[in-house]
Amino acid sequence: MEKKQGNFLVILVMILLFGMISFVTNLASPMGDILKNQFSVANWMGTLGVLANFIAYAVMGIPAGNMLQKYGYKKTALIAVAVGFIGVGIQTLSGLIDSSTAFGIYLLGAFIAGFSMCMLNIVVNPMLNKLGGGGNKGNQLVQVGGSFNSLMGTACIFLTGVFVPSIVDAKISQVFPLMFIALGIFALAFIVISMTKIPENPVQAVAKGEKSQYGPMSFRHFIFGAIAIFIYVGVEVGIPNVLQKWLQNGGLNVATGAEAIAGTVTATYWFLMLIGRLLGAAVGAKVSAKAMLTTVSGIGLIFVVLAIFLNPSNVVNLPVFKGTDGFGLAQVPVNAALLVLCGLCTSVMWGGIFNLAVEGLGKYTERASGIFMALVCGGGILPFVQNLVVDLSGNYLVSYWVVAAGLAFLLFYALVGSKNVNKDIPVE
Repeated sequence: MEKKQGNFLVILVMILLFGMISFVTNLASPMGDILKNQFSVANWMGTLGVLANFIAYAVMGIPAGNMLQKYGYKKTALIAVAVGFIGVGIQTLSGLIDSSTAFGIYLLGAFIAGFSMCMLNIVVNPMLNKLGGGGNKGNQLVQVGGSFNSLMGTACIFLTGVFVPSIVDAKISQVFPLMFIALGIFALAFIVISMTKIPENPVQAVAKGEKSQYGPMSFRHFIFGAIAIFIYVGVEVGIPNVLQKWLQNGGLNVATGAEAIAGTVTATYWFLMLIGRLLGAAVGAKVSAKAMLTTVSGIGLIFVVLAIFLNPSNVVNLPVFKGTDGFGLAQVPVNAALLVLCGLCTSVMWGGIFNLAVEGLGKYTERASGIFMALVCGGGILPFVQNLVVDLSGNYLVSYWVVAAGLAFLLFYALVGSKNVNKDIPVE
């Protein structure tokens, strides 16, 4: 009974941390808009917080995997939570400084927070699977964590729209409540994890001098899969990132409440990711990863291309939060509605790409996971490129050709690139 209660606490904290990964990561996008207006910088500079957050994955991905092997789940989780507290704390301090130095301090905090998100990603997924006992129950816990991840991402974007009524006068200090929530959850998680016994994997000794001429990069389908993960995370983050900027800066034909409406519309994208993940979990046992990835990347590509070409003067009604006017329907460009629907498509891509990429890797799967985590940095690089296109072209919708190209590659990977052509390599 005591063991079950202890496991329940750890499971609860892991699910909270799963949500925090999305909460802290998604905070970087609206923070970019705040930085852009508070310090009067270009779009691409406003994206530096997102870039710093995700570049940390490239730096920390493989070391974090090694840390997990050396120190185990508990110590790695505690280090990750402590680093996350420091990162968000530095971001909070930047809101107390009036000078332009605050910009650099915020970016430092975002970079440090990125280290934490990377380590948490490496810890939380296998820990939930282990605490669930593996198999279907373990997968079920991971799906619950993933759903809460989407829910917290939705809440972050929505609450930012609530706390920042006017993006023109926005300041970092206005989102202090969100940062205090993050700091509180990190502090609680550290206390609970430190007081709870967590099951660890036995350390497997490797024979001295034992080396293999092969590795994950020996498999063509894994190389394509690693590129696909890099692109996918960039697509997932880039779609709502630029969407919110566009709606806040003239994309909506409204006199007041543009910031709140833009925040709600963008939050709907993350909410549809939650719905998509729940649907994906429901049909995952019956539909192959290849079929699922082919379908969603193809549909997503159609949505994005239509969003680029359709006239923004064509509008549809979407339920939104209108700031002081409360909840209600608002007319938004049909382009925005199509981009929001992409959330259903991006929701299940990670699992599909991961499953296809590690299929047949055997003993190389763990090392492959570390490489995957390092390439999550695409979530910062592609939105940076997309925002650079906005600045160069002066057109937000034109920047979605970057997303369209990415979805085209994911469709290629699902249809062709995911085939294992290296079955002659020993994996046992």
